[in-house]
Amino acid sequence: LALGVIIAVGSFTLGFNAGEKSLPTIVTGVENTAQDQPDEVDFTPFWRAWNLINEKYVPASTTAKTVNNQEKIWGAIEGLAESLDDPYTVFFPPVESSLFESDIRGNFEGVGMEIVAKDGAITVIAPLKNSPAARAGIMAGDRIIKIDGKETVSFSTEDAVQIIRGPRGTRVVLTIFRNGAEEPFDIGVVREIIDIPTASTKELPGGIFVIELYSFSAQAPNLFRAALREFILSGNDKLIIDLRGNPGGYLEAAIDMASWFLPSSAVVVREDFGPTRGEKVYRSKGYDVFNDNLKLVILVDRGSASASEILAGALAEHNKAILVGDKTFGKGSVQELVDITSDTSLKITVARWLTPKGLSISQDGIAPQFLVKYTPANREAGRDPQLEKAVEILSQ
Repeated sequence: LALGVIIAVGSFTLGFNAGEKSLPTIVTGVENTAQDQPDEVDFTPFWRAWNLINEKYVPASTTAKTVNNQEKIWGAIEGLAESLDDPYTVFFPPVESSLFESDIRGNFEGVGMEIVAKDGAITVIAPLKNSPAARAGIMAGDRIIKIDGKETVSFSTEDAVQIIRGPRGTRVVLTIFRNGAEEPFDIGVVREIIDIPTASTKELPGGIFVIELYSFSAQAPNLFRAALREFILSGNDKLIIDLRGNPGGYLEAAIDMASWFLPSSAVVVREDFGPTRGEKVYRSKGYDVFNDNLKLVILVDRGSASASEILAGALAEHNKAILVGDKTFGKGSVQELVDITSDTSLKITVARWLTPKGLSISQDGIAPQFLVKYTPANREAGRDPQLEKAVEILSQ
């Protein structure tokens, strides 16, 4: 699952024949489509390696796959992206590009969780609510060290996704390392068709209304609007927005939701493009239907990422909400999905998210005012100490 990105589709052309003129008798069949070759870069080592592979390489096995020139180009672009050491900048060859498009449509066959290759491990950002992964006991922060017995230490995010995905009804075994556990353990998960959920509501005693938000999909703003209307009509005066396990989604959804609580022009998030381009500021649309008497608590945890962190950070820094739970994931970067060819694409990090006061979400995540852990023992006992703390705060 890859919803924790801000999607923008464009076009980009990349050629690889700089330096070709120095080796004209060997390098063939590679089209130059780049208009601006960087003068300070010497491509000679690339073409020397290309030519040596074509001239000398012999597969170690007689059953090894034959790699054609186009596949070598895809591999070179993958290596270029990997050289940035950014888990969110990824090249998608044709098969992987098709998988990513299924994520954006919001329907696929798998186990229902968002993962990322981070710090040398495949880490679970969050399982989707009521997904096979969640029902099997997968938790935010779990590190997947094996998939069906295969070590994941060198896997990219997309490598892991491609193996974990599969036809519904089939089973995948994940070997998990979890903080607090004495040793790794296996969890078997049966794949299903995953429809990405968005929101649900419930009422608690004491005039407390809860909106659980599972993702920031394209439909999320309208569903959130309906949930707020339900809250107002219920006659309750205390609100909990539960963003735990919410891996994020569309920036526009987070801005629209924040606008229900913030006056016009209040800063929701800053987009930092680095020293060469400055920053772009996104502001509230100013719906601002609630006064300062609204009691609002937002629940967050290690599975709250991307747009979840934008919403929570904005409302906390504007003193509209109290944050309760665990520190958020720290997915504060912006990706664009760019077409390379008609069936390949590059997901590339183009900026960083900063809170209204300038806190880097990627660097620090969002720390709640009330740090409350939710342990596996709590889950087994049927207790939710984070929700209990939120209720306690709202009841004072």
